[in-house]
Amino acid sequence: MFLSSKSDIIKQEECRRSDKVDHYEVFHDILVNLFQEIMDIEGKALITSEFKDISVNDMHIMEAIGEENAKNMSSVAKLLSVTVGTLTIAINGLVKKGYVARERSEEDRRVVLISLTGKGRKANEHHKKFHDGMIQALLKDLDDEQQEILVKSLLNLREFFDSYENQK
Repeated sequence: MFLSSKSDIIKQEECRRSDKVDHYEVFHDILVNLFQEIMDIEGKALITSEFKDISVNDMHIMEAIGEENAKNMSSVAKLLSVTVGTLTIAINGLVKKGYVARERSEEDRRVVLISLTGKGRKANEHHKKFHDGMIQALLKDLDDEQQEILVKSLLNLREFFDSYENQK
């Protein structure tokens, strides 16, 4: 068995600390810049000539509406963490452009239901493909154990953000 000299051990410890510092800098850079970069790139990738009349925000509203059954305005507003009034303004534009259909509930005429039109479904599918590509890039070259660590780390980050949200 080979025993390291004291100076070798000190050098190894300095390298280990240096690696941790380098990781910290990488994490810092990613967390500070990544969200804005995703939004910028997502805007460029999603707003094509076919969908030039809507914004990334509109795409996220359509994602919240979903492909399934019609949803009421309150539930979509809650998913997006916006007021019904704010959502109504955006929905008005999406209805005019033909991406969203709006109708009153048969059971309760006070309830407004919204759903995607064929055009809205097509835009939502385009949006989904971008997100699928992002996830594939994130998981590329990670084995199952590394994916589990990544999931745990991202859940820890979400918990951190939730703790701020809950302080309101």
